[in-house]
Amino acid sequence: MTEYSLVKCRKAISPSRLPGLDYALNPYVGCEHSCAYCYSPAVLRREDYIRNWGNFVFIKENLPSLLEKEIAKIKPGFIGIGTVCDPYQPVEKNAGITRKSLEILKDEKFNLCIQTKSDLVLRDVDLLNRKRDEIGVTITTLDNDLARKIEPRASPPDARAQILEELSHRQVRRWLFLGPVIPGVNDSEESLSAVIEVAKKTGSLVIYDKLNLKRGVEERLSKVLGSSDFLSLLTTNWWEKTARKIERMCKDQGIRCEPAFTHV
Repeated sequence: MTEYSLVKCRKAISPSRLPGLDYALNPYVGCEHSCAYCYSPAVLRREDYIRNWGNFVFIKENLPSLLEKEIAKIKPGFIGIGTVCDPYQPVEKNAGITRKSLEILKDEKFNLCIQTKSDLVLRDVDLLNRKRDEIGVTITTLDNDLARKIEPRASPPDARAQILEELSHRQVRRWLFLGPVIPGVNDSEESLSAVIEVAKKTGSLVIYDKLNLKRGVEERLSKVLGSSDFLSLLTTNWWEKTARKIERMCKDQGIRCEPAFTHV
């Protein structure tokens, strides 16, 4: 069960080290989705976060008020919303920190890049600039049983596919994040093809990435899968072949695709 706490943050927005993003804005610390492959707790460099990820959420209650002051002092650029948490995890429905942030940013000269697994994002489309803002939706697999293992509290895959369909209807810039690709788990041609088909139907760019084995990921993923076989398969050679396969499959379907962290 997730434990929620209200906290005060010192800054609303910070420089981003991710390629293509100038700033990062994370309305929450922690994520209820509890994805086994998530490496955010390792990025945050807290042992207690690594041990308890998925069981706590800190709500940054003063973030919107800080954001109003900070944006007046920084240069326009790309803001990644939800770089170490899902900004539309269940707590957002009532806490509304993400929406309050978008209300502040909507008239400013920033490009917003949101990544999520939740259809709650559709609530806030009215606050986005369709010419410069964009939404990425993560779909690792369309296999519901597998998704329940590795992404136990996230929206089911078909619901995420529907997000992209709705964004297409509303003419919002969008992309499908195909990742992480895990050897022996979701890297088969059948699995990849099903996800790529969603991109084709919704006219979405595909951004793909491999499993990142930062601290804590191996243990969590091995536990939910009941096996650590993926470790021996996770090689440079495997990824080169898999990346080429994804590129070929997308090309065959007439879909644009690119590796993660090259997109602007």
